Amino acid sequence: MIGFLIALISGVLMSVQGVFNTQVTKSSAIWSASAFVQFTALLVCLGAWLCTERGSLLEVFSVQPKYMLLGGAIGAFITYTVIRSMDMLGPAKAVMLIVVAQLAVAYVIELFGWFGVEKQPWEWRKAIGMAVAVIGIVIFKWK
Repeated sequence: MIGFLIALISGVLMSVQGVFNTQVTKSSAIWSASAFVQFTALLVCLGAWLCTERGSLLEVFSVQPKYMLLGGAIGAFITYTVIRSMDMLGPAKAVMLIVVAQLAVAYVIELFGWFGVEKQPWEWRKAIGMAVAVIGIVIFKWK
């Protein structure tokens, strides 16, 4: 149950962050706004680390395979693409497309067991759920 609640909070925070970041780009440039977003995230993470873990910051470099360390770089492009899509489509349409894309890719990652994720079997109900989500976007966009 706690995981469900955390996921809902994550969705709320991602939507609000996207709107905030899009507004920041209106008085600056997209890459400077993205850099500011990532820098403030670094400060918050360092502050949380100081208050909680206090383990070695260098432990992250023990991860295998090393390409897993690219999450932060991917995060920069996530910030950029969220800002651009919200600016071009509006928050609701952008978030719907983002969430469906996340769901589709996450399911493919599970199906094939990529990136160290435990491989999951194909399930029709999940495919139908994905189709319902896509139909929901079509209905939402329909005028």
